[in-house]
Amino acid sequence: MLFICSKNNWRSLTAETIFKNHPQCKLKSAGTEEGARVKVNAKLIQWADHILVMERKHKEKMQLKFPEEITDKEIIVLDIADEYKYMDKELIEELESALEAVLDY
Repeated sequence: MLFICSKNNWRSLTAETIFKNHPQCKLKSAGTEEGARVKVNAKLIQWADHILVMERKHKEKMQLKFPEEITDKEIIVLDIADEYKYMDKELIEELESALEAVLDY
């Protein structure tokens, strides 16, 4: 499972942190922007069985930059705005709620 936000500092990194020991999945995170802590790339996309993006703009960027790599991938837009800091309690609650539809969490 791959979580994606803009800079991979707050939202997707929080997701990676809180779900990293989940028994049902292996998880990584990345960002779409140049200054991202870990920048999304073709290898990460190919590795992922599920791709969860925080906002629609992240999905659109991936469609433009990696059209071939995402052909057979489902990209789920979580609609989590960029208004949280790393490990923010409300962000964790939103992520846990969003993941209930994807995993048996």
